[in-house]
Amino acid sequence: MPRNTYNMKFGIVVFPGSNCDRDMQHSLANDLGKEVKMLWHKDSDISDFTTNDCIVLPGGFSYGDYLRCGAIARFSPMMQSVIDFANKGGKVLGVCNGFQILCESGLLPGVLLQNANQQFICKNVYITPNQQDAFCIPIAHGEGRYFADEATIQQLTDNQQILFQYCEADGTVSSEANPNGAVQNIAGITNAQRNVFGMMPHPERATSSLLNNTHGQSIFSLLGLN
Repeated sequence: MPRNTYNMKFGIVVFPGSNCDRDMQHSLANDLGKEVKMLWHKDSDISDFTTNDCIVLPGGFSYGDYLRCGAIARFSPMMQSVIDFANKGGKVLGVCNGFQILCESGLLPGVLLQNANQQFICKNVYITPNQQDAFCIPIAHGEGRYFADEATIQQLTDNQQILFQYCEADGTVSSEANPNGAVQNIAGITNAQRNVFGMMPHPERATSSLLNNTHGQSIFSLLGLN
């Protein structure tokens, strides 16, 4: 079979209050060598993206995080197109505030609540996809505590939809390694179709050797976004 040489294109949605959109653009374009297009929240045309491409919802404070984090962004014109794109099988990645928007929009189950310590947390943490390997990725959030009811958590577990858990440096998942009180140390999940991904840690802040951390490149690779 001929090798697939398609180079995935990325669209980054910019909301009023986004503050990680340029970090994501720099990471994808400069560190990963991807074609990137910025998408304004009031626009709605993403017809130049195919389901082989990826739309990214970056971190920040969309619409000032009024009401609930991501609650207003969910109704933006661009998000209506992103929801349709995801429902057709297009890839969507939400990071931090983007994860909150995905949950608010119903593309992912559960909610992101205020951190258990009721404080904003900004530091490096370790996350694991398999309770063996561990990747050092920064977090920066005040409402990153993932929560869902028992039935939803069981479904996520049964369907292997839990992408990442907070862990120790050796990959051990423990309560001590949980920075925000997330249920089952959940740091990221996917939908049942595995084309929508949400995570609180910021892989785009860990893709450059200049920052002495390229673990974020492994995260993008694990998600198939490379």
